[in-house]
Amino acid sequence: MKLTPSHRLYGLSAILLVALTICSRNFSRTGESSFFIPLAVAGVAYLLAIRELFSTPEFPKRVIVFGLALSALWHFQFLRKPPGLDDDIHRYVWDGRVQRLGYNPYIMVPNEPALAGLHTSETRTLNNPEVPSPYPAGAQLFFRAVTSIHESIFALKVAFVVCDLAIVFVLLDVLRCTRQGEHWVLAYAWNPLLPIEVAGSGHVDIVGVLLLLVSVAALGRRWRPVAALAFGLAVAVKLLPIVLLPLYWKRIRLRDGVLAAVVVGLLYVPFLSHGRIPIGSLGTYVQRFRFNDPIFATLERVTVPQVVAGLAVLVGFLTAIWMRRRSTNVSSDAFAWPIAASLLCAPVVYPWYLLWLLPFIRSTSTMPLMIWTLSIIPTYYVWHLRMVGRPWLVPDWIMMLEYGSVAVAAAIVALRRITRSAALQCSADQAE
Repeated sequence: MKLTPSHRLYGLSAILLVALTICSRNFSRTGESSFFIPLAVAGVAYLLAIRELFSTPEFPKRVIVFGLALSALWHFQFLRKPPGLDDDIHRYVWDGRVQRLGYNPYIMVPNEPALAGLHTSETRTLNNPEVPSPYPAGAQLFFRAVTSIHESIFALKVAFVVCDLAIVFVLLDVLRCTRQGEHWVLAYAWNPLLPIEVAGSGHVDIVGVLLLLVSVAALGRRWRPVAALAFGLAVAVKLLPIVLLPLYWKRIRLRDGVLAAVVVGLLYVPFLSHGRIPIGSLGTYVQRFRFNDPIFATLERVTVPQVVAGLAVLVGFLTAIWMRRRSTNVSSDAFAWPIAASLLCAPVVYPWYLLWLLPFIRSTSTMPLMIWTLSIIPTYYVWHLRMVGRPWLVPDWIMMLEYGSVAVAAAIVALRRITRSAALQCSADQAE
């Protein structure tokens, strides 16, 4: 019996389910072999699945539904686990809690003795308690809304998984409108970073990703006010997508942009202090926080961190301008590459930052970025190093593996383009 592409996808989805289920059971051992080995198997299965998606123009709907159902199963395995060694979500609970108690999270420093009575068992273990919150106003209001319903880590994780599920439906709509195969939704849903960083650790980035994708979907339908507003809200969750602003040039009207700017400004009104727009510990983040940052670390040797951070934003802007001038159509590549370019130069590149890329990597030209979402996985080893008393530093060999894999993938894509172009030119010459 010959295996069809559908049969192969069924088999790969089963491998992913088993591997990620085992990985979830060792979630508290992030960075150890019992966590890495099944995650590596899942990564290989994911790449093989991507190959099937590229080689087959269309799959039956039952295959897509089955794949999404299995994805929900391994998400559930992570959802029911504690958040593990990465503890950003504890800060989210704290920020939501202090807002409801009438305090400003951009001013309140969690480890101040006077605030000890405000803590709960879930907020006492938040990270970097010596600094106020760095998260923008959109994220803060999301924390407040969720903790108003139920103040717990689990409630926030459920909210993030709901956003993840919503992304699947919006992405399916985008794929239909752009006449792309609906099976590409599996490239998003099956990526191993999703269950780890959304259902497992729980990161607010997924809220911003949903809003950004809604903006892209609205652009495709020419719903310009919705596109502008959703983009503004995405920036209000995390500042990273601000580099995509050039992509909206002449795609939205000035009044739509003004509307979005006004709405984002209003989000900050509850947090104003002496008439100033609060930034919390954002300056400290740029000045002091470092992780997986080879380009930033190199440039920081010759200038101050603020300048290098500005260059990271500029690189993203310039990439977006180039992508905007290159095509009049709204393409997924155009939204992936500026974010990736900015992240490459950023002072901190955590695995969950790459969640912003996932809905937009479904073409040959974005294969290097797809590889990056997997090659970044070895950085989880640093959490294990921290547990055994080693410095919070990504070993050189891991960064070489991570970024070397991306470089090799980029070289292969470029070589194939050159070869194809040369072959087409040769055929044209022969025809003459």
